[in-house]
Amino acid sequence: MNKLVRLACLLITTQLLAACEPPPTEKPLPYSNAAPPARLAIYRLAIHPSYNPEKLGTMYQPLIDHLNRQLADGQLELEASRDYAAFEQKIAARQPAFLLPNPWQTLQAIKAGYHVIAMAGDASDFKGIILVRQDGGIRKPADLKGKTVSYPSPTALAAAIMPQYFLHTRGLDIQRDIDNVYVGSQESSIMNVYLGKSAAGATWPPPWRLFQKEYPQEAAALKVIWQTPPLVNNSLMVRDDVPDNVRDQVAKLLYQLGQRESDNAILAAMETTRFYAANDRSYDVVATYIERFEKQVRPVESKE
Repeated sequence: MNKLVRLACLLITTQLLAACEPPPTEKPLPYSNAAPPARLAIYRLAIHPSYNPEKLGTMYQPLIDHLNRQLADGQLELEASRDYAAFEQKIAARQPAFLLPNPWQTLQAIKAGYHVIAMAGDASDFKGIILVRQDGGIRKPADLKGKTVSYPSPTALAAAIMPQYFLHTRGLDIQRDIDNVYVGSQESSIMNVYLGKSAAGATWPPPWRLFQKEYPQEAAALKVIWQTPPLVNNSLMVRDDVPDNVRDQVAKLLYQLGQRESDNAILAAMETTRFYAANDRSYDVVATYIERFEKQVRPVESKE
């Protein structure tokens, strides 16, 4: 099976999965070979679904293994989610002990009783980018009128909300001038552009860098035509009933990650430079941004 066929299958599979009902309970990803000692409590770390579960495991399991080798009072398990909606339902139900959500989801998690202990990556890397085909004939935002634009999810901050606000400030009526399609993942948003299903697609730098590495020939057919100003990067959060000693151990290990050369592979796998100290107040800027977006562009969550 050639690469183009595999890419098309990836897009079709992702779209089919997005149409399915979630299973009653989503299990942690079984990527770790080492079983934790029975005496230690298990804490699940749920990652926002920027990637499919297999790729998410490849990217984040090295971090889990690194933390588990040094945690004295607990062990972590990596958990994937079917899509953004399923991940956000877990937040509302307070299911995972730890979260790595996007900044909008961070605000929702604070309301549910989670607290920020770190920011994952440089704030300058958290920005929306809009891709078009090299041969697509799109040169200015007005060229998108009457055309389709793809995004992972309506609640994807860097990959939907920020690009839509960018287009709004360039004169487009987001709800009337373009056909917005939410395709379930960052990869699908990019693939919709490559396959000509959308005239433009929104994502953010880490998935685009990964796509360029894995599919250089296909990526060469695309170009970043616009990018938004940055905001603040994803957070690492802990539920308010997790013991203080476990919370503090995890936070300390995250802050230290990158001090040794052996840590570089862990960070590179996640497309993350390092973890920075942060707290709930660090995300006040997001609340202000969302308030302005909802007044001028659209509601973030569907009211249906």
